[in-house]
Parts: sequence; C-alpha cells; structure tokens
Amino acid sequence: MPQEQQQRVSAQQDQVVAQQEAQHSQQFQAQTQDFDAVLDDIASVLATNAQEYVSSFVQQGGE
Repeated sequence: MPQEQQQRVSAQQDQVVAQQEAQHSQQFQAQTQDFDAVLDDIASVLATNAQEYVSSFVQQGGE
C-alpha cells in the first residue's frame, strides 16, 4: 500500500512539473515573439534614420 501511494504522489508531481514546464515554454515563446517584434521595429527605424544620416553628409553644390 505505501508503495502505491508513493507512486500516485510521484505521478501527481510529474503532472505538476509537466504543466509548469508547458507554461514556462509558452511564456518564453510569447516573450521571444515580443522581443523579435521590438528588434524588427528598431531595425526598421535604424534603416530609415541611417539613410537620412548619411544623406545629410552628401555635398550639395559647392560645399
């Protein structure tokens, strides 16, 4: 009998751990997607501003 109880407790603990791992995995994926979106925004802003920055150094006329 005690061995059966230990097995049940162990099985329950395994289920809890599996649920926690699934939650952490989902949270990690959501955070990764958010982070990627922020990096994409930064890259697009830098691309636009870099072009403006470089074009400001182009000599015009007799400068």
